[in-house]
Amino acid sequence: MADDSQNKESMKGAIETLEQITSSNSTPKTIKKSITDLIVDLKNPENSLSVRAANTISLLDDVTQDPNMPSYVRTQLWQAVSKLESIRE
Repeated sequence: MADDSQNKESMKGAIETLEQITSSNSTPKTIKKSITDLIVDLKNPENSLSVRAANTISLLDDVTQDPNMPSYVRTQLWQAVSKLESIRE
């Protein structure tokens, strides 16, 4: 079983990465909106950390397919996905 503090640290790191993307002036507005919604879902304590992480990974996969996304934003999203993938129960 994964350590709860490691899971929380991974979640915190993923949220920080996503917040950096939304605060960037060069991120397209549509992508900012999608990511902001994902951050709200990640912070919602209604589900377990692993469920929130799995749902967000699935939705981020769709977001990364956006043809208007700058390549550096896509790279940052993959970094967030990597952090979320390390969350296990």
